[in-house]
Amino acid sequence: MILKGRGLSKGIGEAELIVSSEPVSFLGGIDAETGRILDEKSDVFGESIAGKVFAFPSGKGSTVGSYVIYGLALNGCAPVAILNERSEVVVTVGVIISEIPLVDCLDLSLLRTGDRVKVDGSEGSVDAEGVEEIHVVTSFLENDGRILLLKRSELVGTYQGLWAGVSGYLEKGDQAYERAVTEIAEEVGISNPKLLKEGEPVCSRDEKTLWVVHPFLFHVDSPEVKLDWEHKEFKWISPSQIPEFETVPRLPKTFGAVVQGLRPSDGET
Repeated sequence: MILKGRGLSKGIGEAELIVSSEPVSFLGGIDAETGRILDEKSDVFGESIAGKVFAFPSGKGSTVGSYVIYGLALNGCAPVAILNERSEVVVTVGVIISEIPLVDCLDLSLLRTGDRVKVDGSEGSVDAEGVEEIHVVTSFLENDGRILLLKRSELVGTYQGLWAGVSGYLEKGDQAYERAVTEIAEEVGISNPKLLKEGEPVCSRDEKTLWVVHPFLFHVDSPEVKLDWEHKEFKWISPSQIPEFETVPRLPKTFGAVVQGLRPSDGET
């Protein structure tokens, strides 16, 4: 699995990953002599970042934190690289003067403590060893302002019993749009749906799998559905009802990717 972000400090670092879900203050939050995390409110309290790749949303606190990072480097207990969702000046200055690779603009929810990663601060990339990237299509069907949700059967290989759109694997050489139309015909018996929008891919992490979901929104003229073996139930719902259902990971975000910027007239036939 390779994630692309923004490289802010050059260099390459490779090590085991520590991920904090909270912003980090290096002043008072990290022991500059050992690299141990001192903030008792941190979800990685007591861990040492020495020789690790340290991922956290952003820095916080005093500008003195830049010199704490430099002190970590002088004491030989700095992280080999840092990953952020959005870096700010304290961390950026600290890593540059300490020659520690830094990449930001990353979705840290796709990374896990214990992952073995290689960080390239020049290219702005993060390579997580052993995480397989699988591409799928997910289509939302719209009729009369409602969208179709499908409950996955116990016969499918993943996410049994959860609600989803019309989904299918993208095989090598497949075109995403063509695969989406094929799956709609096979899974719900609908031909010639009208494409309203194709969204940007949405990623989701499950153990050692990175799901890359290519979302589509189609209009269909009839609410009639003929389920195949992959699903055991269906419902036409208002889009606002999606959070009421137990869905596959990130389904609301996946739907958001195809309705963002869509004009009401785009759904008219």
